Amino acid sequence: MDDFLQFIADYLGPSAPTLERLLYSSIVIAAYFLLRKVAAVIIHRRTQDITRRYIAGKTATYLLGLVAVLALARIWLLGAAADLATYLGIVSAGLAIALKDPVTNLAGWIYIVVRKPFATGDRIQIGQHAGDVVDISLFQFSMVEIGNWVDADQSTGRLIHIPNGWVFTQTTSNYTQGFNFIWNELPVTVTFESNWEAAKEILLRVATEHSAVKSEYAANQIRNAAKKFMIFYEHLSPIVWTKVVDIGVTLSVRYLCQPRTRRVSEEKIWEEILREFAKRSDIDFAYPTTRLYNNASEGKASLRPGSTGA
Repeated sequence: MDDFLQFIADYLGPSAPTLERLLYSSIVIAAYFLLRKVAAVIIHRRTQDITRRYIAGKTATYLLGLVAVLALARIWLLGAAADLATYLGIVSAGLAIALKDPVTNLAGWIYIVVRKPFATGDRIQIGQHAGDVVDISLFQFSMVEIGNWVDADQSTGRLIHIPNGWVFTQTTSNYTQGFNFIWNELPVTVTFESNWEAAKEILLRVATEHSAVKSEYAANQIRNAAKKFMIFYEHLSPIVWTKVVDIGVTLSVRYLCQPRTRRVSEEKIWEEILREFAKRSDIDFAYPTTRLYNNASEGKASLRPGSTGA
């Protein structure tokens, strides 16, 4: 082997040690791609769950890549340990200046993997973008966009690629981590003349019937989340809040739902509200309008003009 490398060096120019390192490096790189292909085939055959298959594939790729980098470092830096600190210092300074964004994104990937502010499959919002995370790589993560021009957190069909470094500069909201439910509110406004107490009872009953979240199940979720986060809710059942506005009485229905079913739950509740209110002659929806009010005939008797009061 030494004679062969010396023969190649005499004709091609590089020294025999350099050629030897190139040969070993080629073997390492070829082994990396071969083992990654073998690992992908094995994982595909033995894992049926898509999520587990994805995570296992990513883990195998990163581990094989780490081994390959260490092997290449050993090949090229062997015998130069004395100059390694100086070499690494120069390289680090150059990377910090020339590759600021890639290095920041790589640090962001390490933060995401270690601290896990979100994982594949989570629904998040980072900055102005919201969506379901479908991939996390070394320099960026990808998510299927929700919202934007589409109402009620539904998918737009677009795939957004966001640099990992955003986790250091943008606020990240996770819809599904920890307590796997969100609070949703539906404001329903009835006229002042309506029987608002009866309307409130109807809304509370409808919200309770159509809420997909059971209080005990949600309570278990909160207890599990409290092991890691300071999350506590005293009341989990639906509630209706009363507020007077300029056009009538607003009854706000507040209830728990799963993040991906918010629009579906709204539809079911609204349809039931429309059916129930249609049955009542003493309940009307309020909306901006203009009306004439005659206090002498419509006002309270004790407050009408000319009355001596109570």
